[in-house]
Amino acid sequence: MTTRRSFLGRTTAAGVMAGLTASPAAAEDRSGANADDPAARRGRARDAIVAVNSGMRSHYAALKSDLIAQLSPVLVVQNDARGGRFTLVHDGTQESLHPVGEVFELAKSVSHVPLGVFSIIAPHLSERVPNVPGADRIDPHDLAMVAFKDTATTDWITPLRQYASTLAAARRQLDQAGIPPEMVVSCARVLDGALSFIEVSTAARSFDIRSFEDFSHSVYAGIRTNMRYAAEAQIAGVQGVLRTWRARIGEEAWQDLYTVVLSQWATSELNQNSIIIRPCMNPAKVATHLIDLPAAEPLSDPVFVALDNLARIVQDNIAAELVFPSDRTAADALKGPQDLLADEILDQLGASTAYSAPAGAGRSACPVTRRGPASQQGGTVHDL
Repeated sequence: MTTRRSFLGRTTAAGVMAGLTASPAAAEDRSGANADDPAARRGRARDAIVAVNSGMRSHYAALKSDLIAQLSPVLVVQNDARGGRFTLVHDGTQESLHPVGEVFELAKSVSHVPLGVFSIIAPHLSERVPNVPGADRIDPHDLAMVAFKDTATTDWITPLRQYASTLAAARRQLDQAGIPPEMVVSCARVLDGALSFIEVSTAARSFDIRSFEDFSHSVYAGIRTNMRYAAEAQIAGVQGVLRTWRARIGEEAWQDLYTVVLSQWATSELNQNSIIIRPCMNPAKVATHLIDLPAAEPLSDPVFVALDNLARIVQDNIAAELVFPSDRTAADALKGPQDLLADEILDQLGASTAYSAPAGAGRSACPVTRRGPASQQGGTVHDL
């Protein structure tokens, strides 16, 4: 059965909520029109029809609002630099904490150094892709978008030197951080490599893709070691808090646990927390109760956003079976991220399940590509 695994898709959570309560455009004032004018009659008739959907949206939103208070138990995970903020919602109570040990944040902090250097120098890269390993994997247009400044300018030197001061301060104090000796060595390798690249580049007042790749390749082994320590810390922390909460609420309640993992699009597939949580949930319900929810930006109230979207998912799961009892495909579309009109539009475009441009389509036709089965796609929000 297709289920809604992601809800926001390309929209923000705020955009989704606004979409449910927006006033229909057809509700414009037509009172000044001549009552006998055919256009006025048509307008009033259309307003009356549109009001049907407006009424549905109002009642739908009210149901969702009431349902939020009933949802339990719910685990809400907000991915962040510390391994995730975990909130358990159960019987009207909430508890939030960061269960992952500090080694996770320290390991990732140093591992992100090449990205920090890249972020400073990227606008000044040449738009020409050099003959380096993996050159065919660099989209020239993407590169042109990122490298939007003149290569002759040197306004990258000051921020790069300032970042070097930050790196040097961390390097001097590695031995006092209380991290495993192997991780001290790996972090030192990354920091030393970055400091060397910055010193050479600023002295020469020049860098290029090749020199940056030489640097990033030289520190990769240290990054891999840090990744291992970060993963160990995350697994231990997440599994530990799940065991604690499972014992607290009891096995019967845990079997019905909903989990909503909030993340940015870049980490919404195979999200690290989702991977750890999945085997700890009821295997018979994990496919419908573990929901990865990508959001465009960090959320000011992640728990509310999670519950708001979960309420829609839960009520749609029931509505789908009752509204479309004779059409399982339509019911699955209402439950999942697939738009209800998707199949009809595909049929009319001649794409159907192949999801490709119609054979012999002219140059004016828009090609349609499909990444995978509808049940596996990160979805766009279907509009009721």
